[in-house]
Amino acid sequence: MNCEEGYLVLDDDEYQKAISQLRMQVTAVFDFIKVDEKLPVRYMYGLGNYIPQAVEEIVRLAEDFGIRVRGVDKPISIEHIRRNCR
Repeated sequence: MNCEEGYLVLDDDEYQKAISQLRMQVTAVFDFIKVDEKLPVRYMYGLGNYIPQAVEEIVRLAEDFGIRVRGVDKPISIEHIRRNCR
């Protein structure tokens, strides 16, 4: 970890670990619609195909939020993410 412009910055390994932990926790939020724990995991209402995309969009929003609270004028917008990250 180091300090840039008055706030803490994680090195790449720590950042990737934190993002992976966030991704796992966001995925766990969707556990309430799981049908079972078998692989591949099945979700109710045919939502299984949409879970990975939803998780990635939430993670990107969280990253943008982190950037914004550190003083960088970056939009926190799902439309911005969808428009610029595909």
